[in-house]
Amino acid sequence: MSSVQSFYEATLELIATLENTTIDRDKKISEVEVLLEKRQLTMANMAPPYTEVEKELGAKLIKLNEKATQLMQREKLFIQKDIKDLSVKKESSNKYINPYQSMATDGMFYDKRK
Repeated sequence: MSSVQSFYEATLELIATLENTTIDRDKKISEVEVLLEKRQLTMANMAPPYTEVEKELGAKLIKLNEKATQLMQREKLFIQKDIKDLSVKKESSNKYINPYQSMATDGMFYDKRK
């Protein structure tokens, strides 16, 4: 199997993993990291000249790579949203526990005379 073919198959696996919504996020992230490493190794082994079949796969790979990038951006946005929601929840929880902690101290007067 050529390196272009193995890169193509690794890209398809990556897309399938990113589109799978049934697995846990942590497991998905670890699988994506493994697949990205696999793709990186196979990409390092690619060298011209390419056959006609490999050129066709390369054209398909460009579109698949764009799709993989979009899916990874989507996952990134989901993670960022969850982090933001968690920080808001933590902040509101702290305000409930100590409601006077964040009160501004504007308007305080310090008398310098004794």
